[in-house]
Amino acid sequence: MSTEQSVDPELVEQTKQQIRNLVREIAQISKSEISPQEFYDAVLNRVVTALAAIGGAVWTVSESGQLALEYQINLRETRLDQSEDDQVRHGKLLRKVITSGEGLLMAPHSGSGNAEEGSNPTDFLLVMGPLKTANETAGVLEIFQRPGSNPSVQRGYLRFLVQMCELASEYLKSRKLQHYSDRQALWAQLESFTRVVHKGLDERGTAYTIANEARRLIECDRVSVAINRGRKCVIEAVSGQDTFDKRSNTVQLLTQLATAVVATGETVWYTGDTSMMAPQVEEAVQNYVDEVHSKAVAIVPLKEPHDPQNPLETPRVLGALVIEQIEDSRPREGLLQRVDVVADHSSIALANVMEHNELFLMPVWRAIGKSKWVVEARQLPWTISISIALLLVGLILCLWPSDFELSGKGKLLPVVRRQVFSKLDGDVVDVPVRHGEMVKKGQLLARMQSFELDGKITAMRGQRDAALEKKNSVRTRLADPRLDPSDRARLLGEQKTFIEEHKSFNDQLKLLEYKQKQLTITSPVDGQITTWDVHNLLIMRPVQLGQLMMTVEEPAGDWELEVTMGEDRMGFINDALSKFDGKLTVKYITATNPGVTHIGTVKEIHQTAEVRGEEGNTVLLRVAIDKNDVPDRRSGAVVTAKVNCGRAPIGYVWFHDLFSFIQSKVLFRIF
Repeated sequence: MSTEQSVDPELVEQTKQQIRNLVREIAQISKSEISPQEFYDAVLNRVVTALAAIGGAVWTVSESGQLALEYQINLRETRLDQSEDDQVRHGKLLRKVITSGEGLLMAPHSGSGNAEEGSNPTDFLLVMGPLKTANETAGVLEIFQRPGSNPSVQRGYLRFLVQMCELASEYLKSRKLQHYSDRQALWAQLESFTRVVHKGLDERGTAYTIANEARRLIECDRVSVAINRGRKCVIEAVSGQDTFDKRSNTVQLLTQLATAVVATGETVWYTGDTSMMAPQVEEAVQNYVDEVHSKAVAIVPLKEPHDPQNPLETPRVLGALVIEQIEDSRPREGLLQRVDVVADHSSIALANVMEHNELFLMPVWRAIGKSKWVVEARQLPWTISISIALLLVGLILCLWPSDFELSGKGKLLPVVRRQVFSKLDGDVVDVPVRHGEMVKKGQLLARMQSFELDGKITAMRGQRDAALEKKNSVRTRLADPRLDPSDRARLLGEQKTFIEEHKSFNDQLKLLEYKQKQLTITSPVDGQITTWDVHNLLIMRPVQLGQLMMTVEEPAGDWELEVTMGEDRMGFINDALSKFDGKLTVKYITATNPGVTHIGTVKEIHQTAEVRGEEGNTVLLRVAIDKNDVPDRRSGAVVTAKVNCGRAPIGYVWFHDLFSFIQSKVLFRIF
């Protein structure tokens, strides 16, 4: 017996018309100038609709030869993400289409058996078509089709997809031509940039050239150039501005931002999120963006070119390139590559300029080269007199002894101070202490509450009591003399189980109750609460495990100084320690009474260097003092300290930083 189904001719004609419309739309889209992401979105959606498929994906080949997923519809349905082996087999199938440049039909869970040719690990019929440019296959358009159709229909799928890929290839060809055209224009701009930026040897002129030419090459809204001056950066040039006020709030904030980034030596990109930045960089970025309202900011350190003869040497940071987009946070196409090229050439140009200007007595030689009058007969006596005066000054600088002292900033702090941290997550419900209040060791500082912990304790008590009831019930039944031996054996086993459960629940309850006691925060030492407005800071606030709650200090005990000293000065201090048998005296003054100088002694030097704000890499020195020297003591008060490193010629005392620079940057490189 056979059944005959009639097909509605009008419905068939409507379906054909819809497919023809989709094909025309794809042809029109292929001739438009939209972004690749929009193009792949439009084409794939229309092809999937025309074939009534489950989904599809567009894969492209990057310049490095790697496959990249550009767009997908229902890719998760293939379950390729659940198996790395399936992904490898599927990737080899895509490679096969790219290599052959021809379409491919692959039934579900099928393959040639050759591991190098790949296979279809999915439950769908895979229909693949190559996306070609003029001379190569640039990608693959893949459709996930329902299995079970007859072979002629499947071949129809493939023919249709290949035709759509040919239409889509027109777009790729035009994009390729546009890419070559843009690259040619970029090379022309880059050639102009490199020619201009390496032209002069004036530092300011080079900085202005970098700022203005880089803005045109990168196609951003503003470029600023910061030059590293010791521990601080200076904004030397801003694109489009011949002059600017270095004391303005904007320039000051930009200076702080460049200084913070240069201290880290790492490139910083801001597009709205600062969560992954270092704290000092995050603060500087937020302050600057709040002032200028830029949508995107990139700070690229400019480093000295790598010396192939010293591969382990860390390149010196010369400054920074600050690139801003004011209206749009989205990076333009090719922005990162252009920034890298500009940064490389700018680093080389600045390094050449600085190396030229750092030559010994370069200003003097330049002045002498431009001035012939110093050797004229009528000026010769003056020249000889000035030379003799300079010689005398040089002798004084080399022979006259003076105290060699290294200065640093510090804080006045009690020796005994403890920070109180939260031991559990919870909400603060009581803070009975106030700022400045004296407390005893073990005194209540704060009380917390954890509803989660309370719930666990209640539940555990219920489980413990239930186990106890079961244990008692079994014990009562065992007391019956009429109990059958087999039942008695079974009950004895149950009794042992309930005893173990009761013990386990009781132990867990004790642990939870111990944690509950940790919600009561007590003072670790006798002292004074120094956290400002501690009650309003904590009351009814949620706190997390390890969060700092308050600080307790003992003002009646001994006091000390914590002095930060630049890492580059620790060599002098170590030499002085050896010379004076580990006893170094320190002069210091307080900000509240700068006219009185006090004396202390270095008692400890930390073994690690840390980055602290704008000071860069510093080492912490602990200095013992007589607390009676400072009657008005305030924890954290700023002091200025000088560490006595003995006596040295006054010229060395004044210019020791210059001598260190010459030794590390000039003599070390030569020898």
